[in-house]
Amino acid sequence: MVGVPESHTGWTFITSHARVLAAIADDPNVRIRDIAAHCRLTERAVARIISDLEQDGYLSRTREGRTNTYRIEPGKVLRHPAEAGLPVASLLSLLVQDETERTRTPAAHH
Repeated sequence: MVGVPESHTGWTFITSHARVLAAIADDPNVRIRDIAAHCRLTERAVARIISDLEQDGYLSRTREGRTNTYRIEPGKVLRHPAEAGLPVASLLSLLVQDETERTRTPAAHH
């Protein structure tokens, strides 16, 4: 993960579960420590979110030595009835950018 964003207070549009899933989509071998720093969560919270995502079939984990490799199930549909039928891949397409695109395209400030 590149850089750690500043902390934020108040409400946000994206849930912690979506942020963790996006971090994993960016790097399937990412460490919990790095996800926590990137998402501004504790390692314990990230581990709990990963467990939630595994239990509901959005994510699977394979242990290779000391490294976990995660696999996202892109066809799994989102949980909320308002997004009925929308696959997790659609959400991730909005949240995950190619790293070169992210560093090249500055965010618009209004």
